[in-house]
Amino acid sequence: MFQNFDVTARPEQGPARLAALRAEMQRDKIDGFLVPRADAHQGEYVAPRDERLAWLTGFTGSAGFCAVLPHIAGVFIDGRYRTQVKSQIADVYTPVPWPDVTLGDWLVEQLPEGGIVAYDPWLHSLQEIRDLTERLASSGISLVESDNLVDRIWPDQPAPPMQPARAHSEDYAGESAEKKAQRLAEGLRKSGQSAAVITLPDSIMWLLNIRGSDIPRNPVAHGFAILHDDARVDLFMAAEKLSELRIGAHVTLHTPDRFLEATAGLNGQVAVDARSLPQAVARVLGDRLVAVGDPCALPKARKNAAEIAGSVAAHLRDGAAVVETLAWLDAQEPGTITEIDVVKTLEGFRAADPALRDISFETIAGTGANGAIMHYRVTHDTNATLQEGHLLVLDSGGQYLDGTTDITRTIAIGSPGREEAKAFTRVLQGMIAVSRLRWPEGRSGRELDAIGRLPLWMAGQDFNHGLGHGVGAFLSVHEGPQGLSRINTVPLEPGMILSNEPGYYREGAFGIRIENLVVVEEAPALDTADPDRKMLAWRTLTFAPIDRRLVVPEMLSSGEREWLNSYHADVNRTIAPRVSAAAAEWLNAACAPL
Repeated sequence: MFQNFDVTARPEQGPARLAALRAEMQRDKIDGFLVPRADAHQGEYVAPRDERLAWLTGFTGSAGFCAVLPHIAGVFIDGRYRTQVKSQIADVYTPVPWPDVTLGDWLVEQLPEGGIVAYDPWLHSLQEIRDLTERLASSGISLVESDNLVDRIWPDQPAPPMQPARAHSEDYAGESAEKKAQRLAEGLRKSGQSAAVITLPDSIMWLLNIRGSDIPRNPVAHGFAILHDDARVDLFMAAEKLSELRIGAHVTLHTPDRFLEATAGLNGQVAVDARSLPQAVARVLGDRLVAVGDPCALPKARKNAAEIAGSVAAHLRDGAAVVETLAWLDAQEPGTITEIDVVKTLEGFRAADPALRDISFETIAGTGANGAIMHYRVTHDTNATLQEGHLLVLDSGGQYLDGTTDITRTIAIGSPGREEAKAFTRVLQGMIAVSRLRWPEGRSGRELDAIGRLPLWMAGQDFNHGLGHGVGAFLSVHEGPQGLSRINTVPLEPGMILSNEPGYYREGAFGIRIENLVVVEEAPALDTADPDRKMLAWRTLTFAPIDRRLVVPEMLSSGEREWLNSYHADVNRTIAPRVSAAAAEWLNAACAPL
C-alpha cells in the first residue's frame, strides 16, 4: 500500500507556478487570489484533482491555504506544520503562523485600500466568507468570486475521481438508511425546516449506508445530498459510481450538475452547516438558509452498539498486526532498516486481514529529526535509516469493514537517551491521566484538554496539536464534531470515539507521541458518587504495548504504574492468542509489569 506518488510541487517548481498564477491575476485585474486545501464538498481530505495547494506551493499538510498577492505569497499553516512547511516550499513563499495571524488581518496589512481579492466560491465555506467579509468591511478591500485560476495553469490536473461505491452492510451500520432518514427528517420537522443540504462526503456515506473510494485512505464517494422533511433524499452523484449497488427507494438519483438548480428550487427554511456549505450554494439559497449545522454530524458521532462492537473487533485484529510489526522491529539491528521498511512491514501485516479495505491515512514512520515533524510522510527522498539511540514515531491505522483504527507508538531504537525517556514518561503520564478520567455529563473536549498536557506543562513543555480527534466507523479517521482540544465546545456523549494522543516534539532532534482510541461510556457507579450526577468515562479500544524501555519508573505515581501494568496485562491477554508464536513470546516480555 506504500505510495510515493503525488501532485506536489518540488521547491524548484514553485517560482514558475507562482509566476503563472500571478500572470492570470494580472489578466483578471485582481490583487489577490486564495488557494485553500479544499474541494466543493468541504471535507478535510481531498482527491488528487483538488490538491491545488500542494501543486502550487509544495505544502502537503491536511490544513492550510495560500494567499497570493503581487508582492508576497503567504502559506498559512497551524502549529502542526510549522516544521514541515520549511522543507516543502520554495523561498518565494512566506510561511504565516495561523490562526495566530488571521487572513483578514494579513490582507489589511499587505494590501492598500481598493485592493481586490478573488476566490473560488466552491472552495470556501459560507462561514469563511462571512468572517472574512466582516473583517474587511471597513478596509476598502473587496472580495470577488472567480473561476479557479490554479485550474487554468495546471496542465496535467488529474480527472475527477470516479470510483464505484458499495453498500455498507446494516450488520455493521446498526441501522437502515431509511430509518436514519426518517429520524433526521423528524428533527427537521420539529425545527420548522423543510430540508437540509449536505455536502460533507462522510455525512452522505453515513446517511445512505454506502462507502466509496474517491479519496485515498477514506471510504467516501463524492456527491451532494438534500434531505427533505418527509425523509426523501435527493442524491447528486455520477450514476456510474452507483452501478454496483441498489440505493433505497427513498433516494432519487440526479447528476451532480443539477445540484445548484435543485437547491435554488427549495421552499421554506433550509438547514445548512455554515462551516461546510460552499459559498456558491449559500448564494443561491439566500435568506432561506438556517445555519444550524449538519444534521448527520452528532448522530454519526454517537456510535450505536453495532458500530462499537465492530470497532472493538477491528482493534483486536489491528493490534495483532501492530504487535507482529513491533516484534519484527525489535529483532532488527540499528542501522539496518529504514522508515520505508517499517511502513511496508506494518502495512503487510495489516493487509493479511481480509476485512481490511485500506489504511486509514498515510503511515507516519519518522525516526530522529523526522519524528519531530508531526504529520511526517516518508518518501524515497526523505527515507532515513533507524540509528542507535534514535526514537521512531510510528502512527498508523486501518480502514476495516467493521471499524477505523488509529494508533501511535514511539519506539526506542537501541538505548534511548535520558532526556528522551523523561519526555516520553511525561507524555505517557498525560495519556494515562486522560485514560483514567471520569467527568460530569455535559463537559466538552475544551475542558479536558489540559489534563493530558499537565505533566508536560509542569516541565515547561507542550505540543502544538489537539489532544484528540473524533474517529468514524469505517469512515474518516478524523471525524467531527467532537474532539479534545482547547477550541472544541461539543459536549462528549456516550458512543463517541476519540483519540487520546499527547506528544512532544523537539525540532531537529526527536518526536514522541502515544495514541490510543477510546470510546465514551457511562462511568461505573461509585459509593462516593452523587446519586443525581451522571458521570462519563473512557473505555480503551487500542491494544498494543507501550515501550517500557522509554519509561522512567520513578517518575510514575503508584496509580500510573498500576494503570500501565493493568493495560499491559490486558494487551497480553487479548492479543497473544492472535499472533505468531515468536510475536507472542516477544509480547509477553514487552508487557511484563514495571
